Amino acid sequence: MASLSIRQATLILTVLAVAPATAQEKVLNLYSARHYQTDEALYSNFTKQTGIKINRIEGKEDELLERLRNEGSNSPADVFLTVDASRLEQADALGLFAPVKSALLEQRIPAHLRDPQAHWFAFSTRARVIVYNKQKLKAADVANYEDLAKPALKGKLCSRSGAHPYNVSLGAALIQHLGEARTEEWARGVVANFARDPKGGDTDQIKAVAAGECDVAVSNTYYLVRLMRSSKPEERAVMEKIAVVWPNQSSFGTHINVSGGGMLKNAPNKDAAVRFLEYLASDEAQTYFANGNNEWPVVPSAVVSNPELKSLGDFKSDTLNVGELARTTPQAQKVFDRAGYR
Repeated sequence: MASLSIRQATLILTVLAVAPATAQEKVLNLYSARHYQTDEALYSNFTKQTGIKINRIEGKEDELLERLRNEGSNSPADVFLTVDASRLEQADALGLFAPVKSALLEQRIPAHLRDPQAHWFAFSTRARVIVYNKQKLKAADVANYEDLAKPALKGKLCSRSGAHPYNVSLGAALIQHLGEARTEEWARGVVANFARDPKGGDTDQIKAVAAGECDVAVSNTYYLVRLMRSSKPEERAVMEKIAVVWPNQSSFGTHINVSGGGMLKNAPNKDAAVRFLEYLASDEAQTYFANGNNEWPVVPSAVVSNPELKSLGDFKSDTLNVGELARTTPQAQKVFDRAGYR
């Protein structure tokens, strides 16, 4: 037999990895943009409980969405998981999701944390908080997202790209609460306050604040907890130099970023897909999100035993429906582009 090129071998292995189920085998073909080691426990436990084998393909969001588009009606994928409402909306806008009828999901997942058409569901959340240098600012200086645009912070703000979904989703929330004109004014104020051009991820912003490169930034909470739980003393030391503000506690609450997914319309294993989504809403699976990846469960009854996550305390979160939020993200990106927030 002739030898196979690496490309040919990879293609064959990929096809085998998502091969259709035989009459004797129960499978779920999962495309996931979640790339967390701790999710392994989720998948293995689902298989133990149900006997359904998970064939998983992981990749970046854009790559997986392009793959699903190219596969079309021949796609073997049953479920797509990703991070951020804007990315879930992108998949939905492409017509990739099918509505899921599940009394269990409706009962366990709060209405504002699922798409109104039941095309996708949030299974974990993170809060987008304000992080500031304790030596340079006080909590009252940055109590609200709106404060980030005040002239008093000129040259003091660090940010990742305004095109990143985390920031675009925050912009979408502000449009919902403040209107487009005020949000564009806010975005222009944020750009005027940059200490440097946007770069890096949330962890880079936190470290920049601790190092004094800037005085304030925004970050998703699970990056903060990751530093708190780090085995590296220098990363834990970062957390000693910064403090966290839950923004807008006297108004609409702190913006929530979600991780979620849905069943794909061409799913060959629809029953398995629904069972998997329902499993992700179980108390057991929800605790994995909290204790394994420092995310909050969406199910109120789930127990969080992650001490660092719990140490962040309680806060008022924004209850804007994530589906409506997601559908505002294209508008938010246009606002950011006009404001020069790139």
